[in-house]
Amino acid sequence: MSAEAPAPPVRTDGPDPALPLSGVTVVSLEQAVAAPFATRQLADLGARVIKVERPDGGDFARRYDTTVRGESSYFVWLNRSKESITLDLKSARGREIAARLLGRADVFVQNLAPGAIGRLGLDPASLARRFPALIACSITGYGATGPWADRKAYDLLVQCQTGLVALTGSADAPARVGISIADIAAGMYAYSGILTALFTRATTGVARTVDVSLFEALAEWMHQPAYYTAHTGSQPPRMGVRHATIAPYGTYTAKDGEGVLISVQNEREWAALCRHFLERPGLVEDPRFATGSARVAHRDALDAILAERFRALDGARAAELLDAAGVAHAPVNDMRQFLGHPVLDARRRWRDVPLPGGGTVRALIPPADLSGVTARMGAVPALGEHTDRILAELGHGAAERDALRADGVV
Repeated sequence: MSAEAPAPPVRTDGPDPALPLSGVTVVSLEQAVAAPFATRQLADLGARVIKVERPDGGDFARRYDTTVRGESSYFVWLNRSKESITLDLKSARGREIAARLLGRADVFVQNLAPGAIGRLGLDPASLARRFPALIACSITGYGATGPWADRKAYDLLVQCQTGLVALTGSADAPARVGISIADIAAGMYAYSGILTALFTRATTGVARTVDVSLFEALAEWMHQPAYYTAHTGSQPPRMGVRHATIAPYGTYTAKDGEGVLISVQNEREWAALCRHFLERPGLVEDPRFATGSARVAHRDALDAILAERFRALDGARAAELLDAAGVAHAPVNDMRQFLGHPVLDARRRWRDVPLPGGGTVRALIPPADLSGVTARMGAVPALGEHTDRILAELGHGAAERDALRADGVV
């Protein structure tokens, strides 16, 4: 990761009245990716997010790996700006403390295994009776109702169920998407659903529940290939880094071995590519390549022409000519190149976030810039780090806190 200009100071904990969600309290009973991704975005914008974790290890994402100075890369990514309290919710005293927290909260978010939230008496219907002003958000695998309501779902399972894996990879073999895309999709919809529910409550007084499933979140993103399949009778083929329905769209190897991806989206760009990059203006009138559909149908011939041209140029010269033609292109970066990306450095997108064991890790600021707002980017909490402070706020004295800890309630 390359160096950057000094960043302006940011708050690392505590409320900030300048942040848009300051004054909103979120209690989360969350694990893994989807719910923590939703609540982290709320926390960065000023919400107080109290993460309830099991005393015997907490969120299991804490132990996915130990790559970030002893901390899990997943947990560090998803849990900054939050507070952590440990509670044994199987105990009556633990559930009583949780209820007192919820009585002070605006939002409750959970993504426990199927049936677990009902056994704790924290299902949306029960919460609505006890806390009518509380917005309850549940993230499930396949929906809170329906034939698969009790089925567990993990990211790759959902990628398979929605057909995404069947579309990803090469002609020889399917492949998973390399990030937790179903979890991220569900977290994004939970985040937007919570914001909508907060707005609705502010304008109407009605607290609505939010229900998001991993399957239905990713299913929404599958509409284009689904339409294509429904109306052609066959699904888009797996094309690696090429595009099933647009050409030219893929990677080519320059003389120096650099991979360059290009994308031509319309006839104007195609004409510019022919004139300024290929230096073959006559190709514009070639009936094999005159339309987008024709170029897809004659992709092999088109790829051969492009491959020959790229072999005559090194990567830097190819980029210059593509820029002059106004054709979108990119090198095929690895993760080290991404970490040092000049756009992220020039736009000062990295900030230091404190880690539980000391030191900091650099993190990207949230991508939605709000004018006049600096995201909180607070510390990643240690397990139970804020337990005593939160219990004290609820009126538990030092002796009582010690007793709760001795009994394994916290």
